[in-house]
Amino acid sequence: MTELDTRVTAPDTPLLRRAVPAVLGYAAVRALGLAVLAVWSTARGTSAYTLLTARWDSLWYTRVAELGYGYEVRLPNGDVHSNLAFFPLLPWLERLLHAVTPLSYADAGFVVSLLASLAAAAGIFAVADRVYGPRVGLTAVLLWAVLPVGIVQSMAYSESLFTALAAWSLYAVMTGRWLSAGVLAALAGLTRPVGAAVVAAVWVAGVISFGRERGARHTPGAHIDSHAPAPAPGGATPDRAPSSAPRAPAWRRALGMLLAPLGAAGYVLWVGRHTGGGPLGYLDVQAGWRNGFDGGYAFARFVADKFTSFPSALAGLGLVAAVALLIWLYVTGVRGRQPVELLVYTGVVLALALCASSYFGSKPRLLMPAFPVLLPLAVALARPRPSRSALVTAGLAVVAAVYGAFWLNGSGPP
Repeated sequence: MTELDTRVTAPDTPLLRRAVPAVLGYAAVRALGLAVLAVWSTARGTSAYTLLTARWDSLWYTRVAELGYGYEVRLPNGDVHSNLAFFPLLPWLERLLHAVTPLSYADAGFVVSLLASLAAAAGIFAVADRVYGPRVGLTAVLLWAVLPVGIVQSMAYSESLFTALAAWSLYAVMTGRWLSAGVLAALAGLTRPVGAAVVAAVWVAGVISFGRERGARHTPGAHIDSHAPAPAPGGATPDRAPSSAPRAPAWRRALGMLLAPLGAAGYVLWVGRHTGGGPLGYLDVQAGWRNGFDGGYAFARFVADKFTSFPSALAGLGLVAAVALLIWLYVTGVRGRQPVELLVYTGVVLALALCASSYFGSKPRLLMPAFPVLLPLAVALARPRPSRSALVTAGLAVVAAVYGAFWLNGSGPP
């Protein structure tokens, strides 16, 4: 047994009970961020609650919840910003909560995001705990909480809702609960376009499981273990144990795979029919926002332009370093043999975020759902003495809280 507990076998304590310290730690970090935002906003004469619930994309979501789809803004340059670009699950939940409580649509959006962020924290813990043990699970949740743009997790945005659905869908795959994985993936696909990442993870894991099962039938004495535990990054070797997930019947795996794409495909096809643009009509809606996928060319040009003057060159260096860090962390996860569903999910999220052709300032929050990329850092941070890890995490929490308050009272999420 190494000093760091990276067990993959499930302890006797129920999962949700093991997740309590991580969720409470997450809530404390977010409470700090909200408190600093409130103080900062009051000093500037602005409303922190308005920044969280009635600015930027929050307005688009509440408008969908209140009036439905069909609203658009035509800009002087000819661009058309249609609310069809915003997937429906968050507005549906806002409408439902508004209907059964006295809350306004904006209030409902804040409550949904608040609850979803706690569910996301629990889901991240579940995934990390499954792979590396509870200490890494706790650290991974806290790292996600102290991201520089972590304040978005408390806004009436869809990032927290999507991350919760994605994390629990991935956990369901890892534990052989294929029907749950498919349903959660379908719901994630109704939340954000990046729901395709969850669908891809479910499908790749499913195809591999069928392939290994077929191969085992032709190999006498072969043992099927479609979810072998991953070693800790950095060379640590955990006590290995076969996955405790029951091998799901083939029909459950197949049905889970069939359910997974229904949410995203259903909404995209509905938009195409609604706009008359056919199956690719949603891409036309995104084009109206000047958003698309160009393999990262526009983002590369955006970064390159930063080096045309000295002050902006510092920002350019920061962007290059951030992208390099993301790639290094992902490669570390690959070398550390993370479960394939995590690698597929993270890879698709990174690709879609970094290779989008517009809204470069949004990329940090678009990358937020890629929580598995934090696992190598969580393993490293979980190794020192708890007091040292707590000190580092507390420092990061203060920095994130101050930056979040500064950011929302300045340019904010575009």
